[in-house]
Amino acid sequence: MGRQKILMVKIKKESHRQVTFSKRRAGLFKKASELCTLCGAEIAIIVFSPAKKPFSFGHTSVESVLDRYLYRNNLPRGNVAPSCELNLRLTEILNESEEEKKKDQTMEEMRKVSVRRPSTEAMINWWEGLVEEMNMVQLQEMKSALE
Repeated sequence: MGRQKILMVKIKKESHRQVTFSKRRAGLFKKASELCTLCGAEIAIIVFSPAKKPFSFGHTSVESVLDRYLYRNNLPRGNVAPSCELNLRLTEILNESEEEKKKDQTMEEMRKVSVRRPSTEAMINWWEGLVEEMNMVQLQEMKSALE
């Protein structure tokens, strides 16, 4: 069905509201990090969960951004380049993590399919079995593959 338009009304069930908050908070902080990395913006976000717990994101820090906003003075920005590099690296690592999760899901689906196959076809994936359960042919094949 894909993505559907969600009406902007308060979610009635508290557990659903908490789950939605957690997912949206993570997405919001990720987008803020990307904005900092790509544009060099200084951002501060403070949100309170439905359970009244505070969460914050700040680049370079929440305090420095709030000080600049509250006191309207141009505090020295310091050395922003290392933080931009760190945000860029964080974004890269998050993307790599997502790719690995996708690969893991694909491998898990392949394992489920191979379990459903008849035992003659399951012999193709000998490396998924326990070494103790392998026959001599499989052990020799494993040895040559490892070498």
